[in-house]
Amino acid sequence: MSQQTSKKSKKQKKGRTEPEVNRFPKKIRKRRQMPRGPHGGMQLILIEPVLDLGQQGDLVEVKPGYGRNYLIPQGMATYVTPEALLRIEKHKAKVEALRLARVADLQVLAKKLEKVSVTIEANANEEGHLYGSVTATDIVDALKKEKFEITADQVRLEGPLKELGLYNVALQLAGEVTSEVKVWVVPNNAEAPTA
Repeated sequence: MSQQTSKKSKKQKKGRTEPEVNRFPKKIRKRRQMPRGPHGGMQLILIEPVLDLGQQGDLVEVKPGYGRNYLIPQGMATYVTPEALLRIEKHKAKVEALRLARVADLQVLAKKLEKVSVTIEANANEEGHLYGSVTATDIVDALKKEKFEITADQVRLEGPLKELGLYNVALQLAGEVTSEVKVWVVPNNAEAPTA
């Protein structure tokens, strides 16, 4: 009998309704809702320029797999959050201020360039036809001698200059800033004309 009572007491001990404490509770993570775009895709903010998608700071809509598996792990994009939008707006304001300052500097340069006339010597025959031609690189070299830093991409020529004379050459310094410079093409060992 003593064995039965001891068994019952063990069962009674087990049967008590004390609250069990889970020593290893599961952490339930609330999954962040993915921001959806108007077409059902995933909305992201680009951290750096992505080919065929957008520039830095653009709000884009992509397929969820492309966003989760490529753009976000590569550090090219981030989720749309109020904090991220605020950071992007501040960054865009700084970039815009820098762009406006650069445009102002280029406008001052454009006004200086319009007053400049450069002379390029070239081999020519008696009729005024050049044996070679004057290209954008020659014009850039002549402007560098005058202490102007211009690249060949900024010189707008329809084609190389193949005759002696005075040419008004267009320069596109930035998207909306343009200028014009006078280019004299003279034969070798001739005096430089005055404008």
